[in-house]
Amino acid sequence: MPDLFDTPSSPAHPEAPRPLADRIRPQRLSEVIGQAHVLGPEGPLGAMLAAGSLSSLILWGPPGVGKTTIARLLAAESDRAFVQISAIFSGVSELRKVFDAARLRRQQGRGTLLFVDEIHRFNKAQQDSFLPHMEDGTILLVGATTENPSFELNAALLSRAQVIVLERLNLADLELLAQRAEQALHRALPLRAHAREALLEMADGDGRALLNLIEQVMAWKLTENLDVEALAARLMRRAAKYDKSGDEHYNLISALHKSVRGSDPDAALYWFARMLEGGEDPRYLARRFVRMAVEDIGLADPAAQGFCLHAWESYERLGSPEGELALAQAVVYLALAPKSNAGYVAYKAARDLARRTGSEPPPRHILNAPTALMKEQGYGAGYAYDHDAEDGFSGQNYFPEGVKRPVLYQPVERGHERELKKRLDWFARLREKRGG
Repeated sequence: MPDLFDTPSSPAHPEAPRPLADRIRPQRLSEVIGQAHVLGPEGPLGAMLAAGSLSSLILWGPPGVGKTTIARLLAAESDRAFVQISAIFSGVSELRKVFDAARLRRQQGRGTLLFVDEIHRFNKAQQDSFLPHMEDGTILLVGATTENPSFELNAALLSRAQVIVLERLNLADLELLAQRAEQALHRALPLRAHAREALLEMADGDGRALLNLIEQVMAWKLTENLDVEALAARLMRRAAKYDKSGDEHYNLISALHKSVRGSDPDAALYWFARMLEGGEDPRYLARRFVRMAVEDIGLADPAAQGFCLHAWESYERLGSPEGELALAQAVVYLALAPKSNAGYVAYKAARDLARRTGSEPPPRHILNAPTALMKEQGYGAGYAYDHDAEDGFSGQNYFPEGVKRPVLYQPVERGHERELKKRLDWFARLREKRGG
């Protein structure tokens, strides 16, 4: 039986050399390296195949983790024709041809697994065009995306497909892949142990990238094994995966923000550096630092906001790379500052209360009465001027008469807010004593 994934060569047209990634492509799902959490007997794909009830899928994961390979093997193991298109190069006319061919194939008794690479690049109308053909069984859709399906795909499409999350390959997975490549090439990589580890790290979890790097190393025809320095001199280190406008951007800023909130300056500096190395605009980070100061530190350290603004100003004056040091110091300051979101919580509670009681007027005793009519209506009557009161505090009520006094701001016993809490409690006792 011919190889499912090889195209027979013609004697008149000898087959061109095949890339290593294609030569060692797995022929069965059991040969796929990594992704045991979805392909194993207890995983979603393993369970579907065992039950003979494969459904439409969205394979979500970083580049080079086996999305295309898995789709091909699912087609083979479920005895369906494998058809592959890319959302980058396909339009409505191409989709119509694919659906017509799948319908004819179905009439002849065979199903079609349609693999759509970069499916998130299709617009809403194009995504909707899949729905009727998925529902009547004309196609089994397997889409591949590196972007979060929740943001990029229609709810209607997601409701008809199961999202399968694929993970980047770890170093153990990459080592197995390197060994498989060595077996196919009938020779070992000419690298010393530490250089071999460095090569695996350069792949950054991308199996296809590792195989491309291995092909480069094998093409050198070296007579001795290279060390780390010699390998680095010959290979350009692969850039870390980072999309400034995509899912990875939000993952990394989330990691940075939560490290600051968790008072871990080392982790915060690491994620800060990761974003800079990925090409992030330092001004975006400076803006986020001010937000962190307001949201997570607040009045526990009122100086934090000013510190971040000064760091931002220093960056604007110095530029890169010198100004980035000011931002790094802001990261450390924020991580080690006392934390409180009491002001943030109080603000959200106040907005909620305002939405629910937005028609209630202020109490008349705190309204100005510039006209005689307004005085007759009781505007300003009974207002107590706080500076004339004992302790400079009258204790009057300033909420609408129909609104029960709430407690919105509840400071924590940390940092400067410890002092604010003392003042708040003191005013509360005076207000109760004076009947406000």
